[in-house]
Amino acid sequence: MQIYRIPFKAMASTCEVVIADHDEHAMFAKAQEAIAEVRRIEVKYSRYRPDSIVSCINAQAGRDAVVCDEETLALFDYAQALYQASDGLFDITAGILRQAWNFKSSRVPAADELQVLCQRIGWAKVERTGDKLRLPLAGMEIDFGGFGKEYAADRAAAVLQAAGVTHGYINLGGDIRVLGPKPDEQPWIMGIQDPRQQDKIAASIPLTTGALATSGDYERYFEVGEERYCHILNPRTGMPVRHWRSISVLAPLTALAGSCTTIGMLKEKDALEYLQQTGLRFLAIDQQGKVHTQAAA
Repeated sequence: MQIYRIPFKAMASTCEVVIADHDEHAMFAKAQEAIAEVRRIEVKYSRYRPDSIVSCINAQAGRDAVVCDEETLALFDYAQALYQASDGLFDITAGILRQAWNFKSSRVPAADELQVLCQRIGWAKVERTGDKLRLPLAGMEIDFGGFGKEYAADRAAAVLQAAGVTHGYINLGGDIRVLGPKPDEQPWIMGIQDPRQQDKIAASIPLTTGALATSGDYERYFEVGEERYCHILNPRTGMPVRHWRSISVLAPLTALAGSCTTIGMLKEKDALEYLQQTGLRFLAIDQQGKVHTQAAA
């Protein structure tokens, strides 16, 4: 079997489908199905597209409820579970904080600016009746950015599995779902980036199945003096998290791995207790560069 790599762009990320197959033509057809599934999810849920269901719901904030299909309702169920598991820190209504934070500049928003936005945050405020969802306050928004890419990786993997792929993986900007080992049954070696040296690997993880995701303060950030301000924002204060450089989690599904990394970053000093309770393997690097790990329970 030959290993084929198909790069593509999606969700503002560099992505790749890797498949081992006997037939290049068949492999390419399978890869294109998976890529099409990623793009379908991007079109359906991107807040950048005015015709997406997310934009539709946001446009009706403070006004009417919007009818949602089963897939979207299932994602809201997942958002609810994450909200509860994180004690309200993982909140898909917190995306409006980007109105105050622009990580291409080095401006720290004023406290009163953040306070105004925080008053419009709160998954508990969202009204859901049957298949309808309503944002009760004008200016409220939902945003699936916290797990949309990871969900797309899992859906693309499902498409590849249905097509009979047993050796390969999908990588959506570092959110990785492995379908099976290399053709010789050896694991794929996945590198975890050093959060302070872009060209250096902090750890190498062998994977034959499952998922790997990482959240960190190095993806989008700016520095003022000695303070680093990253894109992972606490919905209660509107301020960036500061306790961890990065957290990586291994899980059966990419959505689960990614959600756990983000919740860990948001929990700051309480992250290790939370991660240990998940029973999942993780690697966390604190602000002093110390590595904390846990093997599978």
